[in-house]
Amino acid sequence: MNALHDLLRHPGMPTLIGALVLLAAAWVFGATSRYVLLRVAHTLTRRTEWQWDDALFERGVFKWLAWIVPAVVVQFGIRLVPGVSPDKERLVVNVAMALMVFFLVMALSAALSAVEDLYRRTPHGSRRSIKGLMQLLKLVLFIVAGLVIVVEITGQQVGWLLSGIGAMSAVLLLIFKDTILGFVAGVQLASNDMLRVGDWITVPGASADGEVLDITLYTVKVRNFDNTIVTVPTWRLISESYQNWRGMTESGGRRIKRALHLDAASVRFLDEDDIQRLNRLRLLHDYLETKREEVARWNGNLGSANAVPANRRRLTNLGTFRAYAQAYLKASPDIHPRMSCMVRQLDSSPQGIPLELYCFTATTVWAEYERIQADIFEHLFALLPEFGLRLYQQPSGHDVQEGLARLGAGRAESPSPHLSGS
Repeated sequence: MNALHDLLRHPGMPTLIGALVLLAAAWVFGATSRYVLLRVAHTLTRRTEWQWDDALFERGVFKWLAWIVPAVVVQFGIRLVPGVSPDKERLVVNVAMALMVFFLVMALSAALSAVEDLYRRTPHGSRRSIKGLMQLLKLVLFIVAGLVIVVEITGQQVGWLLSGIGAMSAVLLLIFKDTILGFVAGVQLASNDMLRVGDWITVPGASADGEVLDITLYTVKVRNFDNTIVTVPTWRLISESYQNWRGMTESGGRRIKRALHLDAASVRFLDEDDIQRLNRLRLLHDYLETKREEVARWNGNLGSANAVPANRRRLTNLGTFRAYAQAYLKASPDIHPRMSCMVRQLDSSPQGIPLELYCFTATTVWAEYERIQADIFEHLFALLPEFGLRLYQQPSGHDVQEGLARLGAGRAESPSPHLSGS
């Protein structure tokens, strides 16, 4: 009892009890304010049709605002605690002010995130991202808050801190190099509408080929078609070239640019029987009738030179097949009718004569595009023998074996010169 009595009579006991009562009061007021504020906010978000209050509640803005109440209680209640020296009182007030600034900045940061969420739900937000701008505003907000907190705790002037920061400008430029480059790149990308969330981009140097998931202050997140995630620095999309497929998607057509390599040895003139046989093809009927009249007029004007076959014009199987492929593309409902469509012959090479199909599909869906392209070429591959044409193909091991077997069979069937009659 004497020890407890002596402890209660200790000069610092009133100060300790007052501090504990102040902390308890701060906790009670803080818990009450959080309960009331969050309960009211939750009720309002459920009863109203507005979206901004839902976003603020989901991001925790009201929670951070409620944390300011205990700091306010401590700031103004420390004066009521007996036995606190002016220096300690000033220190507690400064710490409480620093906490108030911190909680206020966190609430503003959450509010900026809520603004970003609301913007993303708009039609314009699906095309242009403001995440980089929001991150920059948060960074500036935290830097300013950090300066204010340091000033409140240390009691130094802002000018003294700024002068120190100015002396470290070179170091700060190195520290915030990526931030500065990312901000400049983000402004250029947004102002020129060079990149949007959802765009399909190809960045060869970064192994990125897929859909843009997110655009931040520092990086652009891309999901490749193999479901791997690649992050590309934002400034890299300004300093280096990349391919954006948005124009293809918005146009409604995707290009087919692929060639059939034909064996040059299979190219020949068509005789009358070939023309009659090919004239049964519906897509070639008009072409052959027009060409036959044109060739007949040309050859009729040759006079006596018409007797030499080399002087006469004649249809070739390659030209007729090219006309058929052109008509087949024009008649296909899967080919875009208002975009370029042609079948052209490229320079001959050791791999044969390239006959290139250049057209656009009527859809940009990847799976449909591949199906349409495969259907067209499979049909043309299968139809080549009708025109007497062959695809160029390098000999495989099976071709060599088959050739050697035929050569061996031919030698076995031929009679030996020693066994022939004299």
